[in-house]
This record gives sequence, structure tokens and C-alpha cells, in this order.
Amino acid sequence: MGIEIKKVGIIGAGQMGNGIAHVSSVAGYDVALHDMSLERIQSGIATINGNLARQVAKGTLAEEQRAEVLARIKPAENIDQLADCDIVIEAATENEQIKRKIFSQVCPILKPEAILATNTSSISITRLAASTDRPERFVGIHFMNPVPVMKLVELVRGIATEDVTFDASKQFVARLGKSATVAEDFPAFIVNRILLPMINEAIYTLYEGVGSVESIDTAMRLGANHPMGPLQLADFIGLDTCLSIMQVLHDGLADSKYRPCPLLVKYVEAGWLGRKTQRGFYDYRGEKPVPTR
Repeated sequence: MGIEIKKVGIIGAGQMGNGIAHVSSVAGYDVALHDMSLERIQSGIATINGNLARQVAKGTLAEEQRAEVLARIKPAENIDQLADCDIVIEAATENEQIKRKIFSQVCPILKPEAILATNTSSISITRLAASTDRPERFVGIHFMNPVPVMKLVELVRGIATEDVTFDASKQFVARLGKSATVAEDFPAFIVNRILLPMINEAIYTLYEGVGSVESIDTAMRLGANHPMGPLQLADFIGLDTCLSIMQVLHDGLADSKYRPCPLLVKYVEAGWLGRKTQRGFYDYRGEKPVPTR
């Protein structure tokens, strides 16, 4: 007996959550968007509106479609408003305690057959699932940032995830027009297990004085054909997120090659988290980004 997904609940209206709401609504799903305050939800919806306007300007979306897409996204100020969702996707901060707290609030109100998914980029799906009342209906659906643009989704099943949950998640991802890659439930899955140590190594290269911010980013852009340099990419991801993924790799695999660079730790301690705080490896407060080292 399959699971039919008609209504999607999303917890977290930030960068990832509003992107998931955007693509779910474009695919024709009804969406309920929840966050800690109505302000945050409204700000997420405003971002979606701006991103849809860009799609209209590019000609990839008709103006009347934009109105329909926005109308399908409803703010859910109270978590109880997610009760009739067929799938709820948690897209909160990359912090296990926060995620567990959300699951303890949402599980009692969900339909027994509803799927609970997490957009975690690194935390064990099995361990998160074990903290819920539905490990067999729990799955990792990890979207890439920015969600409307990036084609890939990592699907991660925990040890208890049932086939029916996994199949419904696969169909959901396909309907969003994304390509799914299946990753085993080990720290940071596939993309971040390869990407984050590269970023961390770029930070070590800076820390050890091998190259400047600009020379490192230029080297990887022009020498390895990367669309953006690793330090620029770290600022885009958020240095706090980069650090938390490196910590998950280091703790989970106990290998010194995953040791977070002390310079990354220092930037996070300074509150220089990249673009979102206007300063990271670059300073974004002026006309154009200026390296901070």
C-alpha cells in the first residue's frame, strides 16, 4: 500500500526551508510553512516571491503561475496546522538538539501514516529517527542550496526506514523535477563528505600562509574549473554550518583528516559566518566583496 503525498509541511522558513516550499508549490503541492514566529514565515514567503519574480523575468515561469504558486503556500504559525500534512520536512539549523525538540513537538500531531523527513546535511538519520515515534516513516531528504536552482537531492534511509516511505520520498523528489542520489547513512552522506574536507583544506591552506584568500579561490576556479572558489563557497554555505559538518565528520569517523581548521573555529567564534553576517573570508559590506585576510 503506497503513500500518496498531497500536502507538504515544512518546518523552518530560512534559506533551505523557503527553497523547499518554493519547489514543492511549483510542483503543485499544497504547502504549510512553519517557523518560530510569523515574522520569520512572512520573510520566507517574501524571499519565495522574489525568487518567483526572477523566474518570471527569465521566462521560466508565467506571471499567472507565480500567483498560483504563492497561493498554495500557507503560513502555519502554530505547529498544529501541520496535522493534515502527508509529509513534513524539517529544515531547521544543523543542530541535533534543536531537531530533536522539533520532532517531539510535531510527532504527536501528525497522522500515523505521515512521513517525517529531515533536510540534515550531516547528522545520522538512524539516530534522529530513533528519537521519534515513527522510525519506519522517517527519512533523510537532503536538498542542495539554493534549492530552486540545484538539481540534486540526497535520499538517505535510516536502518528502520521502510520501503513504502522510501518509495514515496523518491516519487516526491521526482515530481519536484530533481535527481535523487541514494546515500548510505554515514556522517555527511556523499556531497558534504567530499565537499567539506575540501573547503576545510582550503582554510588550512590560508591558515598556513600557502596562499591568500584571492589566490586560493582563483586557483580553484581557474585551475579546477569550480564555479566558485572554496572560501567564497564557505561564506555562501555559512561558516557555522561548515564547522558543524566538520565536527560531525570528526566525531563520527574519528579520523584526524576531518579535524576542523583552527582558523574556521576562530571565524565562527568572531561571529563572522559569511554572507549572512556580512563578513567571513570576505567582507560584504561594501560595493564588492573584499578578502578579510
